[in-house]
Amino acid sequence: MRSMKQAFRYTALAVLALGASAVSAEEPTRGGTLIWSMGGTPRHLNPAVQSGIWTGQPGAQLFATPLRFDENWNPHPYLAREWDISDDGLTVTLKLVEGATFHDGHPITSSDVAFSIMTVKANHPFKTMMAPVESVETPDDLTAVIKLSKPHPALLLAMSSQLLSIIPEHIYGDGQDPKSHPRNSEDVVGSGPFKFVEFKRDQHIILERNENFFIEGRPYVDRIIMRIIKDPSSRTIAVEKGETLLATFEANPRELARMKENDHLVVTDQGYAAIGPLVWLAFNHQREPTSDPAVRKAIAYAVDRNFIINALLLGAPTEARTGFHPGSIFYESDVEPYDLDIDKANQLLDEAGYERGADGMRFPLTVDFGSAFTRPHAEYLKPQLKKIGIDMTVRASPDFPSWAKRVSNHEFDLTWDVVFNWGDPVIGVHRTYLSTNIKKGVIWSNTQGYANPKVDEMLDMGGRELDAEKRRAIYSDVQKLLADELPVYWVHTLPYHTIYNKRIGNPPQTIWGTSSPLDEIYVRPE
Repeated sequence: MRSMKQAFRYTALAVLALGASAVSAEEPTRGGTLIWSMGGTPRHLNPAVQSGIWTGQPGAQLFATPLRFDENWNPHPYLAREWDISDDGLTVTLKLVEGATFHDGHPITSSDVAFSIMTVKANHPFKTMMAPVESVETPDDLTAVIKLSKPHPALLLAMSSQLLSIIPEHIYGDGQDPKSHPRNSEDVVGSGPFKFVEFKRDQHIILERNENFFIEGRPYVDRIIMRIIKDPSSRTIAVEKGETLLATFEANPRELARMKENDHLVVTDQGYAAIGPLVWLAFNHQREPTSDPAVRKAIAYAVDRNFIINALLLGAPTEARTGFHPGSIFYESDVEPYDLDIDKANQLLDEAGYERGADGMRFPLTVDFGSAFTRPHAEYLKPQLKKIGIDMTVRASPDFPSWAKRVSNHEFDLTWDVVFNWGDPVIGVHRTYLSTNIKKGVIWSNTQGYANPKVDEMLDMGGRELDAEKRRAIYSDVQKLLADELPVYWVHTLPYHTIYNKRIGNPPQTIWGTSSPLDEIYVRPE
């Protein structure tokens, strides 16, 4: 059996292996411009202090991370050429590549890595991601030694994609608040394959090739133009006409079906496993009757998941039976699926003592929804739950902040929600079910108010277990227990897809998709 160090040691040779495995037999075309459409405007371009896909995509091009992951969840060197994890799991040592520089020519050193880690720990909204980090030692310019308070199996993933951007200490260490630093949006100095040119809010982001990138010969394209097009139909027209060559995080079922008919385009759902987007029906555990598991189970049995997936969403999403994304290595499908069973739903409510009134209704409930995407889901509940005697009211919010305020303050009965796993359960799953994460006013932080000491204990075990198989077993048991208590009724993935013109070579299909560096992508001539 290999030691912990051997299991997690990679050398610079692995960089070559990663490139060889990802690059097709065709010689990549050098030069050209990648025109890429995005459906939203980032708040700014620094992922070290901001989550979200709109910041993460340009951020992954501007900033390098210590590691990168392939399509099979395997870590590979990036800015760190190798790493060691101590046998007790409390020390992680990174060895950086030599000669790497920021876009302004300053060397990237271990001090910048330490500064970046502690900046993320202090400012990033994913608090569990770097919570176990106590300090980062820098014995020399190319060695960073991360000291942990407990084993942290999510750390390698947390050092990839948009999650641990290495930012320059000589710029962000000037005493200003990194969350509002002016260099987050203007004159951005990064460490990644592309350099900042221009950011015009609601219009475009322009990046150019970093000629001094630390992986020789990369990136292949000279320039990236990210056009911000918020209307889905307009994005479809642009990619159909070849005005854009890449469209990402597309989820409109009708637009996806239309683009699948185009012989010049490829439509794929690959590249979103680590983002882990899910759609579910959340219950308020802080008020009756949704605090009653019989009510939650009855509602689940009354909802036809297959109808939602195939009729409402034209088959675009994938079924999800738990709060773990089906693309996750931890996903457990062998749980109670709560397939449609109206008779069973009525039986559960009868046995729980919820009698029907003269009008046939047992009790009223209100359902909220956080986005236009889930409005049809909410409207579907009204006639469906009437079959089991629940009088549903669909409540729209004037805007997202209003919905978030209502839900985060537990002022709801049910709500359709869209949440992300962010690769590892420690980062994006624990937050939903830990009782310590019930925080009024904070959205996506156990807004259901669910509490079970056994689940807390199991999640803590999973969050510190370094053995992969033991960790899978723990999370399997967690999902089975949660499926029995049903704090949330899990329904399907958010059907994110990437659409790219067939002129694109090496399309982004790792677990992080376009939230990872596109140094290998290229554009074939027309």
